[in-house]
Amino acid sequence: MKNTLTNVILSIKPTYANAILSGLKKVEFRKKIFKKPVDKIFIYSSSPQKMIIGYFTFSEIMEDTPKNIWDKFNKVGGIGKKDFFEYFKGVEKGYSIIINSYEKFKIEIDPIEFIEEFSAPQSYIYLDDKSSLEIALTKLKKIK
Repeated sequence: MKNTLTNVILSIKPTYANAILSGLKKVEFRKKIFKKPVDKIFIYSSSPQKMIIGYFTFSEIMEDTPKNIWDKFNKVGGIGKKDFFEYFKGVEKGYSIIINSYEKFKIEIDPIEFIEEFSAPQSYIYLDDKSSLEIALTKLKKIK
């Protein structure tokens, strides 16, 4: 049986979502991580934007203590120390998603267009192949 990759939609605050898509934020920090192998991470820019604004791929996911994560990635994490440690408060381990490449969509995509009864993920949601394809097609249609 082949090991197939899936895609996810990751809910990210607009400040951090835009920092990823401008190349300033090179690592995304998470308290929980995917249980399935993932290919692309579509960026859902949370309230007030509430749109999928692009995606990124990653080279590695590292697990460590918040202190070690901060020590290693604070210069490329795109987040201040206070906010970082507030996010990881009460958590013994966290995850660093090392961003490999990213693409900002020319036109934002409303997830309601292709996911029935869409509600913003607390952290992430898996996309089936059909939804991933529909994002790509929607993106292409809007560019033309």
